[in-house]
Amino acid sequence: MKITIMVDMPDSFFHKYIRLIINELKHQNHVVRFCTNVDDLSTGDVLFLLGCRTILSDEQLSQHKHSLVIHPSKLPEGKGSAALIWKILEGENTLFISLFEATNKIDGGDIIFQDKITLKGYELSDEIRYKQALKSFELIFKFLDTYPNIKPVKQKGRSSYYPKRTPKDSELDINKSIREQFNLLRVVDNERYPAFFHYGNHRYILKIYKKN
Repeated sequence: MKITIMVDMPDSFFHKYIRLIINELKHQNHVVRFCTNVDDLSTGDVLFLLGCRTILSDEQLSQHKHSLVIHPSKLPEGKGSAALIWKILEGENTLFISLFEATNKIDGGDIIFQDKITLKGYELSDEIRYKQALKSFELIFKFLDTYPNIKPVKQKGRSSYYPKRTPKDSELDINKSIREQFNLLRVVDNERYPAFFHYGNHRYILKIYKKN
């Protein structure tokens, strides 16, 4: 099959792992094209949208027979941005990943597959993202192995939405314990949006690492 993978967010964690899936797809004799800009899309069989902020038009979606999105929530719950991170901050360690058809409505397409990852509660950001990437790739291969016997289903239930996270969301409260804020420490990115706190008139940056 002629497969396109698009990641148009420059800081998406998928960039760190994208070579894994490209190599495996090529090993399975698929023709693979990777792009980081919607203007670089061309025709093909399947388009997989990973870590994308662009809402494609109907014309752009029609360039492929199937345009599919991977989103880290149990749709229709958790639409919007950073759903997996918000779930961890809510205390969840069972996290869902959805593969669904792309439309011009945010996270609104028919669902093809849903699966989950289970955390133990001590994983930090890199470990969480690695598990998220592997499960996302599993869903891609499941789609390709099942195709063309795919039976998408309409989303059922009440939709919920998460807002976009900003660097401000990594602020720690100096009046709370580390235990109380450990989930926040788990999901911060040491380089892009590290944990921080204010004391006096100063801002302090904290970076967290696990000792192997």
